[in-house]
Amino acid sequence: MKFLHIVSLVGMLWLTGCATTGPAPDSVSTAPDQTSTRRTTHTPLIPSGPLQPITAATASSQEVASLSTPADLWDRIRRGFAMPDLQSDLVQDREQWYASRPDYMQRMTERSSKYLFHIVEELERRGMPTELALLPYIESAFNPQAVSSAKAAGMWQFMPATGSYFDLKQNAFRDDRRDVLASTRAALDYLQKLYGMFGDWHLALAAYNWGEGSVSRAIARNQKAGLGTSYTDLNMPNETRMYVPKLQAVKNIVANPDAFRTELPLIENHPYFQTVDITHDIDVALVASLAGIREADFRALNPSFHKPVILAAGTPQILLPWDNAKVFQRNLEARREGQYASWTVWSAPTTMTVAEAAKRTDMSENDLRSINNIPPRMLIKAGSALIVPRSSTKREDVPSQLADNGQVALAPEIVTRRTTVRAAKGETVASIAKRYKLSAANVADWNDVKLNAAFKLGQQIVVYLPVKQASAAPSRAQARSTTGKTASAPAPTRKGGTPSKVRRR
Repeated sequence: MKFLHIVSLVGMLWLTGCATTGPAPDSVSTAPDQTSTRRTTHTPLIPSGPLQPITAATASSQEVASLSTPADLWDRIRRGFAMPDLQSDLVQDREQWYASRPDYMQRMTERSSKYLFHIVEELERRGMPTELALLPYIESAFNPQAVSSAKAAGMWQFMPATGSYFDLKQNAFRDDRRDVLASTRAALDYLQKLYGMFGDWHLALAAYNWGEGSVSRAIARNQKAGLGTSYTDLNMPNETRMYVPKLQAVKNIVANPDAFRTELPLIENHPYFQTVDITHDIDVALVASLAGIREADFRALNPSFHKPVILAAGTPQILLPWDNAKVFQRNLEARREGQYASWTVWSAPTTMTVAEAAKRTDMSENDLRSINNIPPRMLIKAGSALIVPRSSTKREDVPSQLADNGQVALAPEIVTRRTTVRAAKGETVASIAKRYKLSAANVADWNDVKLNAAFKLGQQIVVYLPVKQASAAPSRAQARSTTGKTASAPAPTRKGGTPSKVRRR
């Protein structure tokens, strides 16, 4: 009898254990508002009201995780498609255009393999549709060096003013419109801003191409006329009209490449590059050497640099292929001798010719022109920041103010001609200088007279005038003009005189 009581007691205790409401240790909570602390303590999840069926929209939202890992990056992009599809004859036309050019598609998609993972990561982090990762195919064919006829640059094709608005630096040493990280950040910021304005991704894309003001005005016109205001309803330029159909066509090909007899190159679902900190100005060639890669491959990941040196104060990070980043850091730490940068920045103290600047920086004129992109017949304005060789004794890095804001400012070199004019009655140094918009000191210097000197009627006066002005000088001065050799500004002084503004070549 005692044995039966014991068995009954054990059975009741077992049944009580089965009736507990806490989840099993390996169960997973799907309630979005539960904290990690509550999940780890297995707090019962008790609905506050009656159970409701899951809608199709909820089932397709990001809150419901896929049970399988994406096979590759293309699969990951497909899973994030969230924009409404556009169906039109223009889409079919662009599908055929891309599908009939397999070599172009192959080059374009292979080029994108360096950048796509980062873009997809950023889109997912922001909760944006992954179709937008395909936008650089439409903008630039994923070429970060692309420049349009309207001066838009980079794989996201930022105009100079728009780039500046989104804090993309454009100076003498780099153009962040081409920078992979900076331009992607700016492009997604801009697209989010446009979506916030229009509440529609197709209109946001139209504004990205055509400008937000243009799209707003087109919507206002349609509203006034009682017409629809969707993307397909608006009257817009042909380029913008084709913009979303192009993106939709690429999306359709990525979604089902077999249907278009297209083979997408494998892009694995992991980072292609990683960021590496630099603490010193360093030559591009040295970075590539220490990383064990070709300089061309380094520039493909760091296309914003357009000089042979990277200024750490302006760009404290670089991108390197994933496996080469550690190689670079290890080799950089092992480097104990020699300087990191063989180039530095020199600010022109005054406006001067390229020849004079080259002489001051111990460079040939051709080398100075080439490395700083100075065209012929231009003067270098005061304050211009020029890349020049770093001397063995100067090891200081370029300061941040100069590294971030340095510019090369140029002015046309003025070609002058030695001209003689005859003085009118009562002519003085000051009146001649005023008439030809010259410095009175130069006029006095060229004629070896004092600043307050007066000229006799008919006296010949030497002046150096721009070629066009010199040709018109006789009629304006009511005097005969004789010409000598042409000269370019600035010009000669008499021996012992003060420097003048025009110098003979």
